[in-house]
Amino acid sequence: MTSSAPYLLIDAGNSRIKWALVQADGTQSVAGVLAHDGSDEPGWADLPTPRSVWISNVAGQTVAARIAALLDAHWPHLPRTTIRASARQCGVTNSYTTPDTLGSDRWAGLIGAHAAFPGEHLLIATFGTATTLEALRADGCFVGGLIAPGWTLMMRSLGEHTAQLPTLDAGAARGLLDTGGAHEGARRGPFFATDTPRSLSAGCTLAQAGLIERMWHDLQHEWQVPVRLVVSGGAVDEVTSALKVPHTRHDSLVLSGLALIASGDTTGHGT
Repeated sequence: MTSSAPYLLIDAGNSRIKWALVQADGTQSVAGVLAHDGSDEPGWADLPTPRSVWISNVAGQTVAARIAALLDAHWPHLPRTTIRASARQCGVTNSYTTPDTLGSDRWAGLIGAHAAFPGEHLLIATFGTATTLEALRADGCFVGGLIAPGWTLMMRSLGEHTAQLPTLDAGAARGLLDTGGAHEGARRGPFFATDTPRSLSAGCTLAQAGLIERMWHDLQHEWQVPVRLVVSGGAVDEVTSALKVPHTRHDSLVLSGLALIASGDTTGHGT
């Protein structure tokens, strides 16, 4: 294995597993997505042997075991590191009371965002199984965050815990986000609905958007500086359809952060 060999990066979230092969300079050569049900394979057979594997896993031990089995099947002796948040890394300082209890995906995402938007104050909103918010100052200080149920989880919870409301999945709910009719022009977000499924879809979408807008306004008021809102995650299209504040989309913050963590490793191998 040469020093020019790429890193294999794995982002195991609660909904799916994303992976990428990245060169030392951060250039991504190939990437893919895996479902948690084990119905697909990563297609690693034709890849060059990586120098090491860097993993963020917030999906638990069953997913960790599956990742380990896939790696062992292709590269059984490949060094691997499952990251954890720390007090400081790659220019980001963690203000959590117990730094290593911050989710590894959130930590890698903070590192990726700080590098992607240098010198800027950020509010990072990620719309996955949970919706998370991170406030990150331009100097790299992560001051804290929020966790709320994600868009799909909100709808599922309403269906499962009420007697007369349906349980909507993401696929069904996406088709119900009504703009009020084509004659009204460009899409502005959900309006009051006239049936229960659309009421659920619109209500949960606006709940997400309202949280983001409130915290973006509050953060700018508290810091008295412009704050860039950075959005990502599986429900990003749905939630941003209702946002009425400026925002920037970035779809690979966690993998970008993992690449920076990997390139900053001085041992030359994982643990």
